[in-house]
Amino acid sequence: MWFMHDGAPAHFSRVARDHLNRNYGQRWIGRGGQVAWPPRSPDMNPLDFYLWGHVKSMVYRNAPNNIADLRQRIIHGFEDIRRDPNVFQRVRDSFDRRIRACIRAEGGHFEHFL
Repeated sequence: MWFMHDGAPAHFSRVARDHLNRNYGQRWIGRGGQVAWPPRSPDMNPLDFYLWGHVKSMVYRNAPNNIADLRQRIIHGFEDIRRDPNVFQRVRDSFDRRIRACIRAEGGHFEHFL
């Protein structure tokens, strides 16, 4: 398993990086890690461009009735993703499109290419 670190300044402390090195060794992606990743680049982070939006759309399909209902919908949203055998392929396909668009834009804004 790999850990993808967002590299946000608030998460970039020595303590945080030491924790990642201890628990993931060479298998974490992010600023300061073995595999560099630019901070504040949600357009290239699968958690940001796919996961949170997908779960949010599932959770708020209808307004939750209360906090317990909200919590249960969040849990079900993640369970649905975990059970979907095609989810990782869709994320990989989306990531591939994003990488190609980023290259076309020469590292600039590329959402309009998607």
